[in-house]
Amino acid sequence: MRVNLITHSSDRPKSSKGKIPLSLTIRPACGLPGDYEFPTDSESLMRLLRNETSLRAAVLARFEDKLSNPIGARLLDVDLSESVLTRIGYFID
Repeated sequence: MRVNLITHSSDRPKSSKGKIPLSLTIRPACGLPGDYEFPTDSESLMRLLRNETSLRAAVLARFEDKLSNPIGARLLDVDLSESVLTRIGYFID
């Protein structure tokens, strides 16, 4: 499924290991309703994107650089498998 990924700063305290707490909004790229908020951190999100997408390293590096921005970061039209979306709670078995 093609989705847009939008991060926002989380109210959770920052980890001492440099992990940035985030709220990730997953939105269908086709414009249909179906937003899902997912609490995560920068390290876990980047590991998921590196392991579960075919995005180029340069694209991921630019996205990662923007994660600490108070405005957040966006990745548009990302292909995530149904199994990944189910694992993070977007789809419920």
